[in-house]
Amino acid sequence: MHKMTFIHPDGTRQEVEAPDGLSVMEIAHKNDIDLEGACEGSLACSTCHVIVDEEWYAKLDEASEEEEDMLDLAFGLTHTSRLGCQIRMCDDLDGLEVALPAATRNMMVD
Repeated sequence: MHKMTFIHPDGTRQEVEAPDGLSVMEIAHKNDIDLEGACEGSLACSTCHVIVDEEWYAKLDEASEEEEDMLDLAFGLTHTSRLGCQIRMCDDLDGLEVALPAATRNMMVD
């Protein structure tokens, strides 16, 4: 079992268990962390946008073109922004730290 830390918008740090193979979005949902994921991981929104700690960003697989397109819609985009549904926990990411943005933009609601 791996560990990862979510940093809430107020700066509070929350370390959680992060099972191998689950996405950051799924881990957030299992731990009642406020990370929306409106499209349920189908790369149709940017509501699971997280800001990956600089130290961990280089360890991630490169974002796909589809993910980059969705990130363009994210609120508060940074150079280490990723979609939580696209980051899968593995041995190399044990200890991963991600910050939750202050807001999200849900383009899926009318």
